[in-house]
Amino acid sequence: MTDTVKYVLDESRLPTHWYNLAADLPEPPPPVLHPGTGQPVGPDDLAPLFPMALILQEVSTEREIGIPEPVREVYRQWRPSPLYRARRLERALDTPARIYYKYEGVSPPGSHKPNTAVAQAFYNREAGIRKISTETGAGQWGSSLAFAGALFGIEVQVFMVRVSYDQKPYRRAFMETFGARCIPSPSDQTNYGRQVLAEHPDSPGSLGIAISEAVEVAATSADTNYALGSVLNHVLLHQTVIGLEAKEQMAMAGDYPDVVIACAGGGSNFAGLTFPFIGDKLREGRSVRIVAAEPAACPSLTRGTYAYDFGDTGKMTPLVKMHTLGSSFVPPGFHAGGLRYHGMAPLVSHAKELGLIEAVALMQTACFEAGVTFARHEGIVPAPEATHAIRAAIDEALRAKEEGRPRTILFNLSGHGHFDMGAYSDYFAGRLVDQHYDENELSAALAGLPKVE
Repeated sequence: MTDTVKYVLDESRLPTHWYNLAADLPEPPPPVLHPGTGQPVGPDDLAPLFPMALILQEVSTEREIGIPEPVREVYRQWRPSPLYRARRLERALDTPARIYYKYEGVSPPGSHKPNTAVAQAFYNREAGIRKISTETGAGQWGSSLAFAGALFGIEVQVFMVRVSYDQKPYRRAFMETFGARCIPSPSDQTNYGRQVLAEHPDSPGSLGIAISEAVEVAATSADTNYALGSVLNHVLLHQTVIGLEAKEQMAMAGDYPDVVIACAGGGSNFAGLTFPFIGDKLREGRSVRIVAAEPAACPSLTRGTYAYDFGDTGKMTPLVKMHTLGSSFVPPGFHAGGLRYHGMAPLVSHAKELGLIEAVALMQTACFEAGVTFARHEGIVPAPEATHAIRAAIDEALRAKEEGRPRTILFNLSGHGHFDMGAYSDYFAGRLVDQHYDENELSAALAGLPKVE
């Protein structure tokens, strides 16, 4: 029996369509509301930020949406991505569980984020847009949009959450290599950034603040659109290439998961892997558990309120119904920057409300411990975000051992940690500690949720 078992699809098996979960849901998700009128938004309300093709995807209820050939052509550089059976990890855990992982770190920027960055850059170019503003937490999204912008001739401006900007200088250099401009947020480049700095000169920033700055730039610049790396329906749609490929690869292995796991911050990599399996659950009655692994320091699914809220701290975006900690909530500076968002994607939140998924909140040090264990047996250093999925998968495997019952576990290894070695150094030196949000700040943020009739 070989240790390394890798399931690779031929390029001819690259998906031709993205999967839209909205087509199979037993109840439609609540509408997106205009913050001024409280009425459902229409395409014209979103037109200042997004090309019409993406707006139509955002509201679509079609099950399959075709992937343009220029997007598939770029995807072929790394897709289909490999699926591995983690046999060495299984032996180390002495578990009867079979553990598989879908590895998205093979993309040029090293994560799952190009799956939507390439699509968004393509649709913007087709609409004649030559500049895009965006935000990034850990840097995976900013890196991916910078990569896609270079391919499609689009200028990219990235507002990077300040704590990550300081923690990850090489992520900044990576973006700049592709021609993007990277700015620490809050910044003095926007009205909202200057307002935050006036009140909190030492603000570590948050994704909510960075989104406000990026949206402000797009909304006040006729030649600039906005791009988001998670949360919105069209972003989650583009990521479903992950799960569609994984389903075929699991069939190659002659197996099907009992539990599917992914880390969850805004919801994009989680949706990318799990939505096609939720579709199986809804259409075919498949018995599969879907688990979102989120940080205990920013636990939107397990601690947040399901309510209408702004997607950004400056309250410039439409109102979406989601699990939220409040748009003014600023999480502590734990290292998994991609999971530091105050809310969860509306479609993921709706799935949670329908009982289609479950969630666990995990501490930072336990996740890094799992990441190191995984690296020492499987040979891949995971991104801090992905260690949450690994922690949850290991916990599931150990439960299988305790119960003496085999189970098949599939998780998404959403990116590598090659830009995060500072965090691993801190972990080994004992400087990486568990961080806790302030209950009073959370209560205040939740108390400020908008009133929606």
